[in-house]
Amino acid sequence: MSPLDDAGWSSWPAPAKLNLFLRITARRADGYHVLQTVFRMLDWGDTVRLRLRDDGLIRRVGPSVPGLTEDDDLVVRAARALQRAANCAQGVDITVEKRIPTGAGLGGGSSDAATVLRALDRLWGIDLGEDRLAALGLTLGADVPVFVRGRNAWAEGVGETLTPVALEPAWYLLADPGVHVNTAGLFQAPELTRNAQPATMVDFVSGASLGNAFEPVLRRREPAVEAVFAALATVGTPRLTGTGSGCFVEFATRESAEAAQAQVASRVQTRVVAGAARSPLLEALDAM
Repeated sequence: MSPLDDAGWSSWPAPAKLNLFLRITARRADGYHVLQTVFRMLDWGDTVRLRLRDDGLIRRVGPSVPGLTEDDDLVVRAARALQRAANCAQGVDITVEKRIPTGAGLGGGSSDAATVLRALDRLWGIDLGEDRLAALGLTLGADVPVFVRGRNAWAEGVGETLTPVALEPAWYLLADPGVHVNTAGLFQAPELTRNAQPATMVDFVSGASLGNAFEPVLRRREPAVEAVFAALATVGTPRLTGTGSGCFVEFATRESAEAAQAQVASRVQTRVVAGAARSPLLEALDAM
């Protein structure tokens, strides 16, 4: 957390994530899909800024996603959910400095909401605890709990059953094709594989190619995604993250990632980002 500025704002990190693979192993009777994935925290993302109020109002300040009303904004919904759960009389102004592209599968909206939950739990003096905050986050979205907990994790169920995993240091070359993916529509794609053989942690650790169920669908439907895959394939093995259009290649060192970035610079705009051992948000909370 940054110190309060002269206007009373504090700043909190809301990191992006990658799905290192994503499989759909079944579809439940209620229509939800049973998933397997590994979430990787990144040392890069949005910044959530908060200014406490004593009148109980919760307001979004500044720009948001075009067309998104304040009542539908996840950061506002997160603050209101925490306020209700804790019967808290305090309020807050919220603004988000966006860096994570919308619809890219990097978890921006979910991470912003999780940061609001964790930071306000501390600032409002509530202390609900990680488990209750994660449960509250799940009511906002399936990816919110992993950001609340802030650790790299093997995930199952709809993505909410989390087992912490230790991942080797890595650097990632990220590319955003600029395609905003409609997640609900993608899950309804008739060509989507919904009955993959369940993977194991041993499969993942051994380096088995576990894939992303949405990759072939998006590559066929979106020429921009296919073009980015073709460019990244010249420097490594590209992968899709989550149910978005974001693509990445993993490298062992920053130097190798930056060399690859230079090699593809004429074909695709990219960013080099470090994988995090734990969420920068947890570091900020520890430092408070």
